[in-house]
Amino acid sequence: MSAPDHIRVVSRDSPMALAQVERVRRHLAALHPDTTTEVIPVKTTGDRWMGDLSAVEGKGAFTKEVDAALLDGTADLAVHCVKDIPADRPLPAGTTFAAFLERDDIRDALVHPGGLTLDNLPPGTRVGTSSVRRTAQLAASHPHLVCVPIRGNANSRLDKLAAGEADALLLAVSGLDRIDRRDAITEVLPVETMCPPIGAGILALQCRDDDTALIETVSDLGDPTTHREATAERMLLHVLQGHCNSPIGGYAHTERDGELSLYATVFSPDGKQVLRAHEWAGPLDPATLGTSVAVALLRQGARELIDSIPH
Repeated sequence: MSAPDHIRVVSRDSPMALAQVERVRRHLAALHPDTTTEVIPVKTTGDRWMGDLSAVEGKGAFTKEVDAALLDGTADLAVHCVKDIPADRPLPAGTTFAAFLERDDIRDALVHPGGLTLDNLPPGTRVGTSSVRRTAQLAASHPHLVCVPIRGNANSRLDKLAAGEADALLLAVSGLDRIDRRDAITEVLPVETMCPPIGAGILALQCRDDDTALIETVSDLGDPTTHREATAERMLLHVLQGHCNSPIGGYAHTERDGELSLYATVFSPDGKQVLRAHEWAGPLDPATLGTSVAVALLRQGARELIDSIPH
């Protein structure tokens, strides 16, 4: 089946999202030089709203308008950060994941204008983040620091830091890489210090499920290892029925011999309760591994913890 002549790519309109689209366009141009692409940027509810995400449908706030453009035929292909795609409900009917690009760095970074590391920040330092996952982990590990809510794309958060709205920031390494601002990083935090969100560092390509020519075309961009990791992580989140206010972290990891493992954690918002589970896939397929780790957390009380958090 031949590749389409022209592909309309929809994405959030933030600088980072558009940089992600350019990565996809470069890959497509290299594999299918006769196919042209067009970018259709949309502003999502999540990008417009600067308050608590739970007030505007949580993480779905970053995907609803993008999904709509795909479903109404305005666009052919959507580029998403997997961490922004809700897993407590299925993809919109009529759409499918065509590929997961090779995974980027999953870690978080500290940005501090004075060059201090996380462990050296003095008591009362205002750390800008609106992530319940980061806030819970900082409350557990560095209770002397103060988390202050800060929303917006990475560029605007860096601007707010410069304007004095916070003393330091926590941002994704992959996001700073994508906007060419790795220079802003003071310290890259190991996953043992700051467990990443589900789907960290992964870009997903979503199509209408009846667009077989396009699915075949963009599937060439997919990375099988990332696909397995994303499948395990999203099944974990689906079984846990985590919502936007759930402090859940976790990541799948593939060893050099191909062996897949999944580590996950659920926190109370104040960081005082921490549930952990880690399993190797062995003969299990990725989705079953995700289910198994989720069940291990549920046995420890994850359901009660998640349901006790307003959302």
